[in-house]
Amino acid sequence: MNVSLKNIDAVSGIVKLEIVKADYAEQVEKSLRNFRQKANVPGFRKGMVPMGMVKKMYGKHVLVEEVNKLVSENLFKYINENKLNVLGEPMPNETEQQPINFDTQEDFEFCFDVALAPEIKIELSKGDKLPYYQVAIDEEMLNQQVDAYTANFGSYDTAEEVEEKDLVKGTIAELENGSPKEGGIVVEDAVLMPSYLKDEAEKAKFIGAKANTVIVFNPNKAYEGAEAEIASLLKVDKEAVAGLTGDFSFEIKEITRHKKAELNQELFDKVFGEGVVSSEEEFKNKIKDALAEQFTPQSDFKFLLDAREVLVQKAGELKFADDLLKRWLLAANEKNTAEKLDEEYPKIIEDLKYQLIKENLVKGNNLKVEDADIENFAKRVAKAQFAQYGMLSVPEDVLANYAKDMLKNKQTLQNVIDRAVEEKLAAWLKEQVELDVKEVSAEEFNKLFE
Repeated sequence: MNVSLKNIDAVSGIVKLEIVKADYAEQVEKSLRNFRQKANVPGFRKGMVPMGMVKKMYGKHVLVEEVNKLVSENLFKYINENKLNVLGEPMPNETEQQPINFDTQEDFEFCFDVALAPEIKIELSKGDKLPYYQVAIDEEMLNQQVDAYTANFGSYDTAEEVEEKDLVKGTIAELENGSPKEGGIVVEDAVLMPSYLKDEAEKAKFIGAKANTVIVFNPNKAYEGAEAEIASLLKVDKEAVAGLTGDFSFEIKEITRHKKAELNQELFDKVFGEGVVSSEEEFKNKIKDALAEQFTPQSDFKFLLDAREVLVQKAGELKFADDLLKRWLLAANEKNTAEKLDEEYPKIIEDLKYQLIKENLVKGNNLKVEDADIENFAKRVAKAQFAQYGMLSVPEDVLANYAKDMLKNKQTLQNVIDRAVEEKLAAWLKEQVELDVKEVSAEEFNKLFE
């Protein structure tokens, strides 16, 4: 078999595969023998059908199958061995491809159009200046996080009188003419928090009330007709709420009040692990470090967005095999139309151009992502997810197992690989250019993405 590439121009070519009988004859014969062993033909025992009859019945089918297999295997083998950077997929050629007749031909020629990635050359130096935004961890952000930890690790104590943010537990009963309604709604384990009541007059009925007292209130007024809240409180379907406009009694059984944890060693150990920090100052510094770590991936992401413009400019005007790429995009997506594709094509090429630039820099500078990089990145993702819930001292084995489960999902795995590659690219770029470090607030940083 002979496989060759004919370059049409720098970004397109035709791969030609020339197949002769010797390339497929042995495999065709082997497949026909297998068919003979399995064929059930009336008048013949299994495996005893004459080979001539088998060839007549299955010969063309087997020939087509084996030739197509040869074409597919050797086409992609040629592309891989010759390191052709093919965009999309090879497409059957529409000009040089001659008609194929499997009934009369023994030798075959197949031609495929290929769109090739353009050559990219980018040079960076310290003369190239790029902004790098670091989020300043100010006192307000720090105090908010400290408050979050003291709240998360706080406790609930029994209280004597109801305050706005207390949890009030008791029995709710539907009233009729001031008395419990026969067959009416009764909820034994009802829980409400006065701070969630929207009507101030209804809320005021609970403030200052003591345990074992009965409050008469109107849920429909208290929640201002919010069906979901009322349905949840009264344990009824949302559809039934519209008919519940009367008063209910609430017999207070228990009042519990949330108490924030104190800034002491017990809290420090719960947040960061036993003995990791031993003072309030160390505790706050550790929180600052954790917050800064959470913002680093976002800073790198913004850095790459800014770097994109510079990299695209340095790459210059890149030529693409537009007609061939459009043909492939139409074939790859049945929902595409020529009109829709013409409209979207400039954006597709813009994104493709940047993707090729990234691939070129990653490959050209040997920025490999190893299994250890993927595992470590997944563990950092897991750590960040736990941190969102205030869990900063998750054991290493728990993080490792959580990350391992994450990577079982193919889509998640690919996402982690892509992000790990971009992280390496960002680190490399930071070493090549001059960084104009800008310290901004979290609010200012978020506005950069608007």
